[in-house]
Amino acid sequence: MASTYLQRTTSTPTSDKKGTISFWIKRNKLSSDQHMANIYVDGSNRFMIKFQSDDSFVLYNQNSGTGNMYLESSQKFRDVSSFYHVVCKIDTTQSTASNRAKVYINGSEISYAATTYPNQNDTIQWFQASKNQQFGQYNSSNYLDAVMSHVHYTDGYAYDASTFGSTDSVTGQWKINTSPSITMGNNGFTILKDGNTITDQSSNSNNFTVGGGTLTKTEDSPSNVFCTWNAINPFGGTLTNGNLTVGNSSSYNHNVQGSLGMEKGKFYWEYKMTNTHGQFGVCENCKAGQADPQSNIGFYFLYNNGNTTGTIFNNVSGSSSSTITVSAFANGMILGCAYDADNEALYIHQNGTYVTSGDPTSGASKTGAIITNLRARYGGTIVPLLAFGTSGARTNFDANFGNGYFGTTAVASAGSNASGNGIFEYNVPTGYTALSTKGLNL
Repeated sequence: MASTYLQRTTSTPTSDKKGTISFWIKRNKLSSDQHMANIYVDGSNRFMIKFQSDDSFVLYNQNSGTGNMYLESSQKFRDVSSFYHVVCKIDTTQSTASNRAKVYINGSEISYAATTYPNQNDTIQWFQASKNQQFGQYNSSNYLDAVMSHVHYTDGYAYDASTFGSTDSVTGQWKINTSPSITMGNNGFTILKDGNTITDQSSNSNNFTVGGGTLTKTEDSPSNVFCTWNAINPFGGTLTNGNLTVGNSSSYNHNVQGSLGMEKGKFYWEYKMTNTHGQFGVCENCKAGQADPQSNIGFYFLYNNGNTTGTIFNNVSGSSSSTITVSAFANGMILGCAYDADNEALYIHQNGTYVTSGDPTSGASKTGAIITNLRARYGGTIVPLLAFGTSGARTNFDANFGNGYFGTTAVASAGSNASGNGIFEYNVPTGYTALSTKGLNL
């Protein structure tokens, strides 16, 4: 959502003292103020839900210069590989101060580093009439860099987190209730429930508009989390577009790894060349982020724009590599990776044609695999890898782990995918799927 925000103007509320805001969010950018929801009238009248620069969570309201509600978490929220479920339950009619505002994340009330509870029957900016409710920015700054899903607001009704989610009896993880039983009230709404629709999916027709930027659909969702590049410790460069574009490196051999790992199963993903030099493939989970991928990371395939050869680095100590003949690399080319974790074999294609006559469906014979026996060589969990080249221009690399986009551009024509999990430019090999939580459990 970076540089994009949504907005609507409220009408007469059911209540200006009671309501619930619930949404799921997958963070992309850490260590900066990131505003999820806000009302900004002026510096004395405002409401905000945000992650602060120290990655703590804050719920805040100010009326006529008086900050009458402030809840700050003692926890830090730095997971960029999964969704958080946030519920802000507010009811200032309650006689007990601590019951007038509560914040739940993933089903549990947060612990508080600081609290100011509203006075009884205080009004809240978000609940009032003729206010400009916004998601994704604060006073034309602090744009949200994240994915949001299943956003609900109930006007006049205060619900616990258990209305919107529950604990999975098998995994113990908090999971989404995609159709909660809720009463919306006059200003209530449900948006971003299925895709990027900002049309209210309740019966209220409280629709939002895009106030700026472009709202991009993603397959990433609370019920099926897709791999992205891991923003916690990227070695140089920047991550944008939902942590799927790597760019603006200031030095060579900067590299990032995928947020999900592969120990069994068969997985497919794609890269689009928008750079003259690059390295892509897989590595051991703990090795990405080191300064020199040629010496320290498991395997990758080096390409240079215009070259008709590719270099296969098969490193335990940085001494093993080989050269193969390939089609000429060119910007705009799509490079596909098919990793068979069951048989520990990696296959690579250029615009749909597998190099070395690779056959990802060959199973134990590993016909034409670029490299085999990865876990035996490196140990640990194998993850996708992307690295900048050793010289020349280093601008952007776009990855598609199944979201159906390269950067902000949708795939031209989706290939076949028998698993139904993920959208790709080229056909997904039989038996393969996107690297996502659903894909990991097929």
